[in-house]
Amino acid sequence: MSDKWLFMTASDLGRGIDTAEIDPVALTELYLDAARGHEFSDRIYARLTEGRARTEAAAAKVRADMGQRRGLLDGVPISWKDLFDTAGTGTEAGSALLKGRVPDSDAEVLVNASHGGAVCLGKTHMSELAFSGLGLNPVTATSPCVNDVDAVAGGSSSGAATSVAFGLAAAGIGSDTGGSVRIPAAWNDLVGLKTTVGRVSVKGVVPLCARFDSVGPLCRSVEDAAHLLAALEGGKVADINGVSLDGMRLMILESVAFDDIRPEPKAGFESAVERLKAAGAVIERKEAPEVADALALSGTLFAPEAYGIWKDVIDANPSVMFPEILERFRSGSQISGPDYVAGWRKLEALRVIWNERIAGYDAVILPTSPILPPNAERLLTDSEYYVTENLLALRNTRVGNLMGSAGITLPTGLSSTGIMFLGAPNSEERLLRLGAAAEAAFS
Repeated sequence: MSDKWLFMTASDLGRGIDTAEIDPVALTELYLDAARGHEFSDRIYARLTEGRARTEAAAAKVRADMGQRRGLLDGVPISWKDLFDTAGTGTEAGSALLKGRVPDSDAEVLVNASHGGAVCLGKTHMSELAFSGLGLNPVTATSPCVNDVDAVAGGSSSGAATSVAFGLAAAGIGSDTGGSVRIPAAWNDLVGLKTTVGRVSVKGVVPLCARFDSVGPLCRSVEDAAHLLAALEGGKVADINGVSLDGMRLMILESVAFDDIRPEPKAGFESAVERLKAAGAVIERKEAPEVADALALSGTLFAPEAYGIWKDVIDANPSVMFPEILERFRSGSQISGPDYVAGWRKLEALRVIWNERIAGYDAVILPTSPILPPNAERLLTDSEYYVTENLLALRNTRVGNLMGSAGITLPTGLSSTGIMFLGAPNSEERLLRLGAAAEAAFS
C-alpha cells in the first residue's frame, strides 16, 4: 500500500488494478483511513459509506483476480455530492431542511457507476440546496480551498472538489446548475466537466432548477473525465487519443467575461492562451452581445424555478436556513409567471444566435472565474463582500448554463485559476478531445 495512490489519477489507479499492482481492497482502505484521519475530513465528507465501500471493493477484487473487470474504473473509489440519493444513507443536500432524509434507492447515475465497478466512498458537503457558487455553508460545513484553507472551496460541489484535491477520493461527482462543478474544480486545480442538460440522468438527484441542472465529474485529468462520464451514463468512453491542437479554431469570448476580472485569473488565462497558440491553435477574440442579454435574465429564470420547487419546504421551517441562501430563494417570489415565460422565450432565441455564432469554432474559451476563492470569515461578516464575490464567482460559468452549452474547465498552472472551453449542446466528446490536447499543451 502506498500513499502516492491517494494523488494518482483515477485512470492510473484503474491501470494499476488491471496489472495487479494495486489491490482495490487495500486502495479503498487507504482512502477510508485518509478520509477519517484528515484534519478537514468533517468539512469535506458529510458521511462516509464504509460498509458499502468495503463490499464494493471486495467484489472488484474478485473480478480483477478473475480477469473480469468491468472497465478502467472498476475498483476505483470516488465520492458523491450529498444530493445524489444513496440507498440507506442520509442525503440532505447541505440543508437542515432535509435533516434525516434517507432515500430507499440510489440515484440512477450512482446505479450506473456502481454497476461499472466504481467504489462509493461517501457523501460530500455542498452549498445549501446547491444554491451558491461560493461553497460557504455555515449550516452544515464549509470545505476549505486546497490552495488557501482560510478561503472557500467554491460551490456548490465544494466537498466533491476538495475530496479529490486533498487526496481523499480518486474523483468526485457533482452537479452544475450555474457553475457548481466548474468553479470548485477551477479553485482547487482540477478538471471539471459540465454536461448538457438532459444528457446525464438526474433521476434521484435532489433538484435545484430542473431546466438547468446537470451532473458531472471533478477529477485530476481529462482522461478521468471521459471515463467518469461513461460510468455515469453506463455508456462508451470517448476516444481522446492522438489529438492535436494544430489548426483548431478557438474563440475568446470578449463580452462580459473580462469585466472586473482580478489579476491572477486573467494572468492564468492569458498564459494558457499563449500555450494553446504555441501548440498550433488558431485563436480569435470576438464579442457576443447575446451573452450580456442572457446574463441579464438570470434573476428571472433561476430563482423562480428554485423557489417554486422548494417553497413549501422552505416556508415550513425558514429559520434553519443560512439567511443569504434563504433570501436568494425567496427572491424568486418577486418574478411573475408571465415574466418567467417571456424570459425563457427570449433565452431560447438568444441560444439560437449563440449557437450560430460559435458554429465555426471548436470551442469558446474564457476564464472559468474572474475571481480567486474569497475568504470564508469575511464572507460571513461583510455583507457587501459576500454580494460582490457571490455575483462574480458564477458570472462566467453561468454563460454555459444559460446558453445550454457543454463545458469543461482545466487548471492553467496558476493556483486556483482555470480556463473554460464551451461547446454546442451534446458536444462533450469533442470537448474532451480538445481538453486532452490542451492538457498536453499546458503540461
